[in-house]
Amino acid sequence: MMNNQVAIGIDIGGSHITSAAVDIQNLVIIPETLFSVQVDNKAKKDVIIEKWSEGINKTIKSVSLRSSTKIGFAIPGPFNYIEGIALFTGENNKFEDLYQVSIPQELSNKLLTTNNDFRFLNDATAFGVGVAAMGKAKHCKRVIAVTLGTGFGSAFIEAGMPLVNHPDVPKDGCLWDKKFKDGIGDDYFSTRWCIARYEALSLKKVKGVKDIAEANTPEAKQVFEEFGTNMANFMMPFLEAYRPEIIVMGGNISNAGHLFIPKLKESIEGHTGLPINIEVSILMEHAAIIGSAKLFNPIFWNHIKEDLPSI
Repeated sequence: MMNNQVAIGIDIGGSHITSAAVDIQNLVIIPETLFSVQVDNKAKKDVIIEKWSEGINKTIKSVSLRSSTKIGFAIPGPFNYIEGIALFTGENNKFEDLYQVSIPQELSNKLLTTNNDFRFLNDATAFGVGVAAMGKAKHCKRVIAVTLGTGFGSAFIEAGMPLVNHPDVPKDGCLWDKKFKDGIGDDYFSTRWCIARYEALSLKKVKGVKDIAEANTPEAKQVFEEFGTNMANFMMPFLEAYRPEIIVMGGNISNAGHLFIPKLKESIEGHTGLPINIEVSILMEHAAIIGSAKLFNPIFWNHIKEDLPSI
């Protein structure tokens, strides 16, 4: 395969970096190029950059790239996606030491290739683009992608393209910062809410959502029912405006989808009468890798580059 048909797609998670080479033309991950490296998001800048470069270099070596490399990042915000500058602070509880750091500048000295073209996309948007390209939403025109984990991510996808400035979608095409109850969406549809709510009900400390799901207690059941009901109440206005054919979920909390999706569907259909198709993606980080690599598809890039957020 010609090198100009290959881009490296990268998914930056809270605890790891996953990197793979992607055939841009067919939007498939090239076999034996996918690598994952554990990363401590509380580490110092140099340690984080070193770990990121370790993962990327493994992929570079696996496809024998020698000079120029296209590198697409799926990375959470706050982030300047135009210039590639991290804007994480203490409030985000991750990667704080990367605040105001230029990722292209720092990585350029660490990679095996010297002529690197970096592009960046929000991780939830990249996930949405990936599932629309190769996943459960492939044949759907309007898709809402939701990632549920450390934070609450979302993307509105139409015909494979993320919508940011559109009358049918919320401001900036995202949901995490929209008001809900006593706070915003991110306060209620994230790991920290699940943990805090379970501890309030059961007086037991847990490390994550998986522990709550496995507890199988009345308190655990209540947490997931509340999660589903809350999400339905939060999402309904956006669903009525956008009318998606499918909602695709990813992220760690989605692994417990069987415990809250029935309540979510029941509440939405009961209040709006809208039949709603909700699926959990089996692609997980593969979708974000495909989505980030697609930044090097010229038609896709020209369509979205003016809408990339700088904060």
